[in-house]
Amino acid sequence: MTRTIATFRPVLLALGVLCVSPRAVVAQATGSAARASTAAPVPIVFVHGNGDHAGMWDNTIWRFESNGYPRDRLFAIDLPNPMATSTVSARESNRSTPEDQAAALAAFVTRVLLRTGASKVALVGSSRGGLTMRHYVRFGGGAAHVSHVITCGTPNHGVMALATMQPESEFNGLSPYLRALNAGSEVVAGVRFLALRSDSLDKYAQPTGASLGAPTMRTGVDALSPALKGALNVVLPGTDHREVAFGAASFAQQYRFITGRAPRSTSIVPESGVVLDGMISANAAGAPTNLPLARATVTVHELDPATGERTKAAVHRAVTRDDGRWGPFTARPSAHYEFEVVAPDSSVMLHVYRSPFPRSTSIMNVRLPAPPARRGDSVSVLITRPRGYLGAGRDTVLFDSAPAGGIPAGVPTVDRALRWFAGDIPRSVRTTVNGETIVVRTHPQDKRRLVLAEFQQE
Repeated sequence: MTRTIATFRPVLLALGVLCVSPRAVVAQATGSAARASTAAPVPIVFVHGNGDHAGMWDNTIWRFESNGYPRDRLFAIDLPNPMATSTVSARESNRSTPEDQAAALAAFVTRVLLRTGASKVALVGSSRGGLTMRHYVRFGGGAAHVSHVITCGTPNHGVMALATMQPESEFNGLSPYLRALNAGSEVVAGVRFLALRSDSLDKYAQPTGASLGAPTMRTGVDALSPALKGALNVVLPGTDHREVAFGAASFAQQYRFITGRAPRSTSIVPESGVVLDGMISANAAGAPTNLPLARATVTVHELDPATGERTKAAVHRAVTRDDGRWGPFTARPSAHYEFEVVAPDSSVMLHVYRSPFPRSTSIMNVRLPAPPARRGDSVSVLITRPRGYLGAGRDTVLFDSAPAGGIPAGVPTVDRALRWFAGDIPRSVRTTVNGETIVVRTHPQDKRRLVLAEFQQE
């Protein structure tokens, strides 16, 4: 049993992964500051999950905008140290306690209220972000400033409920933390609550630990863990842990709950002019952070979508400031781009390939990884799906028409796939996820370079 707990612990700490304290960073959808207006809709603050960042919400923000919600009323927070500590009171480098998270959110909400002139905000949170919102509203005075709370796949009753495993973890339904958060009423008077959950595919709401690497363990929870007594509880069938927050069906429920009416459409309406910006961050002490990284170099290249090759000289180049920002960059809505991000010490050179951007965003964030592992002369290509997981039999994931390996069947549990290629020459690699295709180019001449195909679809 000791071996199982040791194996399981980092998985629990990675709840919600794939990315304010006094250093809160406002990541607002691109647009001018709102002017106070009694007729304006409530500002919405989107709160990411464990290890994530504000950019996870761009599809959702675009859908709100596409239905007429004002851009300057839509905000997403970058929590500085988004990974949870091992216990609710531990002080661990580059990780955060529930109190840290709630304080960060409180500061951010204050800034949003000052900026918009509104009296209250609506909060929408993915996974751990929902616990942060509930903590703020119940224990941090947030009830006076919040009109709506929407939790999406939040482990409101734990990822497990076991007295003998990590009893002080915020993800243990029997911990003093979650017992206090759920004591008495699970909602707060004066605030409207909606809890969205999956029917069966949420990896963090399973009766066994199979999807978390501990198949013989009974977790003590099930698909009902994200439900809240006293809230409007809505099931989104067939959604995984991320889709229940970032998918089109989730957006439709969020929009209806906040506005009182159904959206005209769940499609993203393209804009004629697209302006991109975002923040560069990095990992520190083995943990992902949303702390701005200064002096990173970002170069944007326009590509031939059929080959992934650059078609012209760089269309944008910037060295990040102290706030980690790399834009703004005016993009062509139909263009495919490569974002080359070089660490200040040049130890890592990341090449991010994306499909065309349908709308503007100021949260096109990039987190630099640790220096890449090496495998002889081979080079790797990484597929990521940040807004949804991947499951064999449910999702189609291809490298050059060949199925990706390492994707388990059943409950979707991974958000990425890796394949190695011979490093003799640069080559084009066609990557596909569920019908969306991104062609990337390998860079075998420099082993510091990592190639990433990031799929926008949720």
